[in-house]
Amino acid sequence: MTIRVLIADDQAMVREGFSVLMNAMPGIEVVGEAVDGREAVAQVDALQPDVVLMDIRMPELNGIEATREIVAADSDAKVLVLTTFDLDEYVYQALRAGASGFLLKDASARRLADGVRVVAAGEALLAPSVTRRLITEFSRISAAPGTPVLARVGDLTERETEVLVLIAQGLSNAEIAAQLVVAESTIKTHVSRILVKLGLRDRTQAAVFAYEARLVTPG
Repeated sequence: MTIRVLIADDQAMVREGFSVLMNAMPGIEVVGEAVDGREAVAQVDALQPDVVLMDIRMPELNGIEATREIVAADSDAKVLVLTTFDLDEYVYQALRAGASGFLLKDASARRLADGVRVVAAGEALLAPSVTRRLITEFSRISAAPGTPVLARVGDLTERETEVLVLIAQGLSNAEIAAQLVVAESTIKTHVSRILVKLGLRDRTQAAVFAYEARLVTPG
């Protein structure tokens, strides 16, 4: 299947550059562009893309709010956040808003295409250069004991909690299956149940949840 991509960025050169790169990749087609967050939300509704390449800092409506609106509308589109700075203060907020991944704009064309494929498949994607900072942020803003976040953990079985922790540590389904000595299909079932029970969109939000619930801590 061809992955349909929408590019949202307020800089024309960036949009054009990404469009050329993405259209040159097998199995990927750019179906539209947006100059700001408000147009991105409208284009997602009109074009039904599989993945949105979303800039964070845009006029009218920034990438964080646009992501939040897209997720709230129950769109099937996955948002891959792109930014110039690896220490962008808004990355954590974008992930909490429902973004499925994060990459720097200086990523290679192959890395960008791989990122689009990863989030389209429902996996989480974080640039290695910012993972440590994000983990630190997860810890700093963690939910305090007794909050609804912690209460929701009680809905999970012991094995589901174990799988959630491994997701937050960045393991793939295959790696989790190998570590727990079970079939990969079993892990896929656990992941699906975790997302449903916790009301989460994808693995990225599951990882955020695990840190906020203090199931995983830095180090």
